[in-house]
Order: sequence, then structure tokens, then C-alpha cells
Amino acid sequence: MSYATCKSIAERLLAAGALVVLSPLLALIAGAIALIDGRPVVFTQQRAGKNGQPFRIYKFRTLCLGPKDPERPGAHCTRTGGFLRRWALDELPQLWNIVRGDMGVIGPRPTLLNQVRRYGAFERTRLQVKPGLTGWAQIHGRNALSWPERIRLDVWYVKHQSPWVDAKILLHTPRVLWRGTGVYGPTGANDAFAQSPTSSS
Repeated sequence: MSYATCKSIAERLLAAGALVVLSPLLALIAGAIALIDGRPVVFTQQRAGKNGQPFRIYKFRTLCLGPKDPERPGAHCTRTGGFLRRWALDELPQLWNIVRGDMGVIGPRPTLLNQVRRYGAFERTRLQVKPGLTGWAQIHGRNALSWPERIRLDVWYVKHQSPWVDAKILLHTPRVLWRGTGVYGPTGANDAFAQSPTSSS
């Protein structure tokens, strides 16, 4: 059995167990969003999975339903949104995506379908594995990195993935979350995708 197959099975079992253990926390977060910010509680969006196949990602809602506050570019309008984003708690519903097999625990973060349509040959390398909750780019800067840097780190992971690399990512992820660095881009917002100069098309 290949490492990728073993990893996928282990991640789905881990995610299923985490959903059971964290169910009180998930219920608490959902209740807080509904009470403080209103419905909907969960945000869904089409993202690109392995080989570019679309899937529906799940997150706790952190943005207002209307336009963002023009005085706070990139700000998360909901009262609970900033806290949830700071600790990556908005990503917890993606445990269900992992159980379904759409995602893994470790891998490049899933991007929008319109971004993937602009990928060149180099960028498409990151689609050779399932997207993940955390990854090589996440422990090296997250959204503070430029898109070319994120792509380069994701491609490095695809080419060098191993139990040891995955273990390093898992060990460093709590440190990154604790420091709270890279939640937003340099401008206060997550930068839009710009085609990498390393692309061959």
C-alpha cells in the first residue's frame, strides 16, 4: 500500500475521531455565531481538489452578508469572525471534508476554481495531492507570503512529501497558530491570486 493511500486512510479516521471529540466545541461555535451574528452559521464555496476536481468546502461564517466596511479593508465584519480566524476555528467544519475524502489533514490549501483556471504547468503540480487543513506553506508564512512563494512551497511539498515532512508540519502548526502570524496578507486582506512568474504557460 502506498504512502498516499495509508495517509488518506489515517487522515479520514483521524478527522472522524476529531469530529466526535470536538462536537461540543463545534456546537458552541455554531451557537455563538447564530446568537451573535445570525444565520447562516456555515459558509460553503466551490474549491478545487485533487486534479482540479471541484468540491464544496465548509467553514464557519466569518464575513457579513453585505459589503465589507469600507473603513476597514479586509476586515471580517462579524463580531465572532476575527476571533475564529485568529485561531483558525472557522476551518473546523473541514474535518467533514476530510472524512468525505475531499481533503486531507496535510496538503496545499484549496483554492478557488477561477484561480485554478489561470494555473500554468508549474502551479498545476500542487493539484497532484489532496488539499489540506495545514501544509508546508502554512508553517512558513501562510497568507503573509506572496502567491508565487506559496505556490513554490506547495510544489516543494508535493515533490518531497514523506512521513517525516508531514510530521514536521504537524509539529509546527500549533506554534504557527499560537503566534497568530500570517492570518492576513500584508495589506490586511488575503491577496488575490496572481499567476506565478515560474509558470510555463
